[in-house]
Amino acid sequence: MIHENEIVMLSLGLGVLIFILGNRSQLNRFPSSRMLILGFYILLAGWALTVLEGFFWEAFLNYLEHACYSVATVLVAAWSWNVFGKGRETW
Repeated sequence: MIHENEIVMLSLGLGVLIFILGNRSQLNRFPSSRMLILGFYILLAGWALTVLEGFFWEAFLNYLEHACYSVATVLVAAWSWNVFGKGRETW
């Protein structure tokens, strides 16, 4: 069964994807931008899998969805560490 919020999240994600593809050169100025953008792509794949699991292979696609969310979380956390945490003094 597909929920409306899943369709909305996928639609918003596709809108952000269009923004990312249109502004790729500006986004590359961020440090470690490839890691951040890859994290978004994997998160978008998770949102797509959420919708697809309503049609077929429910258990398998649900597993892949949550695996995508986990990998995306690790990538964004690693990007945050590279940009904000490395080499900084703690108080």
